[in-house]
Amino acid sequence: MNKRVLFIDDDERILAGFRRNLHGHFEVDVAVGPEAGLAKVRDNPPYAVVVSDLRMPGMDGIAVLAKVRELRPDTVRVMLTGFAELEAAIAAVNEGNIFRFLTKPCETGYLVGALTAAVEQHRLVLAERELLEGTLRGSLKMLSEVLSLLRPEVYGRAARIAPYVRPLAKLCGDPSAWQTEVAAMLCLMGYIVLPEGVVSKVERGRQLSAEDAALYRQHAEVAAKLVANIPRMGQVAKSIAYQEKNFDGTGFPEGGPAGKELPLGARILRVLLDFDRLTGAGLAKAEAYKSLKQTSGLYDPDVLAALGEVLGEEGRYVIVKMAIKNLREGMVLAEDIFVTRGGQVMKVLPKGYELSDVALAHIAKLARYDSITDPVTVIVPSDV
Repeated sequence: MNKRVLFIDDDERILAGFRRNLHGHFEVDVAVGPEAGLAKVRDNPPYAVVVSDLRMPGMDGIAVLAKVRELRPDTVRVMLTGFAELEAAIAAVNEGNIFRFLTKPCETGYLVGALTAAVEQHRLVLAERELLEGTLRGSLKMLSEVLSLLRPEVYGRAARIAPYVRPLAKLCGDPSAWQTEVAAMLCLMGYIVLPEGVVSKVERGRQLSAEDAALYRQHAEVAAKLVANIPRMGQVAKSIAYQEKNFDGTGFPEGGPAGKELPLGARILRVLLDFDRLTGAGLAKAEAYKSLKQTSGLYDPDVLAALGEVLGEEGRYVIVKMAIKNLREGMVLAEDIFVTRGGQVMKVLPKGYELSDVALAHIAKLARYDSITDPVTVIVPSDV
């Protein structure tokens, strides 16, 4: 159980007293002043409880706890003050959605009891959310399995992008990664209304007629409307609705948001679905990733960068045999280059050497007069 409690106060003596009196009951952390407190909330793993003083210079406790609510909505918030003011209590409850309002001096036994109740409230909040998410996941998994029976080839696409969704969402700072996972699971539900011929053309990357294109554009809207009927799936439905919307505002649906105003889930789906189309067409993952990066305006650059991290070495580099004449700056030798001169074999450049303009000119000169390793195995970074 998470028993981490953060106290925010501008009085260091009071904070020291909390550390001393609550040692052994909770994992106590302290911050002097509101800015330091919010920095700890933002940068550290979630606290179960945050306790803030009301009267502090620069920012009062009401504003602090309201900000804590934005940063860590599951963290339970407690107000502690020496001023038992009714208006302050009402504002704290309304704006910071606090769990308890305590007055100083607060007897240690009473404070321990209040914090114990707050920690338990935090546990209950997490348990309820996990139960809800688990129930939803089970229900939505059933829907995805229906799709797998009706359109197994379409379900295959959703299954292939699934392993990338959570790590990609985490790298992009997605606060609702589970919703993005659900969107990925159900984003192709609208394919059930598409004729087989249209689906086949899309999967093979073939040109659609105007009529077929009009039909195809319906799939995201249909899927979004189906999902919107499920309680608390509004954001999921929105991500699904904009899955074909480009970062620069083109694509469909026409009009509406663009850039960072698009749901993060939609921006993630846009990248992963096209990545899957390219790999499904026979491209290696590295080549598919490179192709996405070379396309201007369609994708969120931050999501593309995160995909590169998720793919790791496989996504960033491709190892190929390449003729000497086709070598370029930035490529890395995956084997030694040798030259044969007068019956003697000499190493020219070692494995792992990153090619520069000077090295390329030297290799080209050697190739004109001597027998040199050709072709040579190189590692090609995705940005070369």
